[in-house]
Amino acid sequence: MKRTKLRSKDTAELLQQYPIAISKKDLLESYQDDNLNIIVINKIPSFFLYNNIYIPTIKLLLSNPLLPKVTIDTGAIKFIINGADIMRPGITSIDPKTKSNQPVVIIDQQHQKPLAVGIALYSAEEMQQLKSGKVIKNIHYVGDEIWKSTS
Repeated sequence: MKRTKLRSKDTAELLQQYPIAISKKDLLESYQDDNLNIIVINKIPSFFLYNNIYIPTIKLLLSNPLLPKVTIDTGAIKFIINGADIMRPGITSIDPKTKSNQPVVIIDQQHQKPLAVGIALYSAEEMQQLKSGKVIKNIHYVGDEIWKSTS
């Protein structure tokens, strides 16, 4: 994996998109290979590039609530952490700030911890109306290549 210092232009773009505290002392690096582009802040994989958009990693979301939350029941966990997309019947609550085609964090009902990051296929209002079907595309989950990278 190729490692480079993050350019100030990319840092500014990142900070414009997500309100995180970064000081001049923080080390921001970009790790790249053929399939992945990961932004690492102080040795913690923090963002990854998906369709030219920076998305927070689960490791960053453990300490920074940057995305709308969608809560799933315990029965859905084993499917989600194996990369399955999120189906409407497994969802117990949806943050009203959820918008179509925007990233969301998937948390488990019992522990309220991030399990995955996905792209909402519908807004919160639309999801509430649905009874079945795929509603979130799973793009990053505990144990995947991004989770394991640089750790």
